[in-house]
Amino acid sequence: MASNPPSYCCVQGVKHEGEPTGSMIKVDKHDAYLATPEPSNAKNAAILFIPDVISIWQNSKLMADQYAANGYFTLIIDPFNGDPLSLNRPEGFDLMSWLTKGSTGDNPHTSEAVDPIIEKALHYLQHDRKFEKIGAVGYCFGAKYVARHFKNGIQAGFFAHPSFVDEDELEGFKAPLSIAAAETDTIFPAEKRHKSEVILAKNGQPYQINLYSGVVHGFSVRCDTSKKIEKFAKDQAFIQAVTWFDNWLFN
Repeated sequence: MASNPPSYCCVQGVKHEGEPTGSMIKVDKHDAYLATPEPSNAKNAAILFIPDVISIWQNSKLMADQYAANGYFTLIIDPFNGDPLSLNRPEGFDLMSWLTKGSTGDNPHTSEAVDPIIEKALHYLQHDRKFEKIGAVGYCFGAKYVARHFKNGIQAGFFAHPSFVDEDELEGFKAPLSIAAAETDTIFPAEKRHKSEVILAKNGQPYQINLYSGVVHGFSVRCDTSKKIEKFAKDQAFIQAVTWFDNWLFN
């Protein structure tokens, strides 16, 4: 693997303050959050936001709104078929059981279940909304599905603290890719970062891996913004993503 499977750190973090300005919609039968830019600022490009295991909630909505404020039509899709996790689950929670079977035992969150949801989200952006330029951001769990769906029209990608990405999935992403990594991260540790560098260099596409000190897995979505070093890393990772799309989605 280019990154390890999710673990307890994937459900820990801090809820951020703010008032989301987008709207909840349905894409097919799946929950989604839509953040639209002001017409005067719109860049005629879309971002598919594939979230971590907490899915569509306060923090991810605020981030989508910020992508929209930077000119991008932004769609968060719930990849969990209505079964996301809540923040700060108790230690000992069986995350792998939830991934393989879901909360009810019959709603798995495996690639066989998630891939069709991502395909529907991309279809919505491409056909219902008529976007030709599409970037994708993947946070933790979501990174795997950015990698897997290059073939379905993603033209530039951004990962933050990726989990569960297989080496062949990373090799298959034949487009510009930027990665934000945490200094302390057992899921995307130094050895996995370095292996990813080798794979991306071999791919021959533009790539970037930024390492942020003083933060842990999940920092770009769930950090404690009252701590200067964490807020700085979160803000810079977001700027990293926007700058990447500004440069590589447009000729």
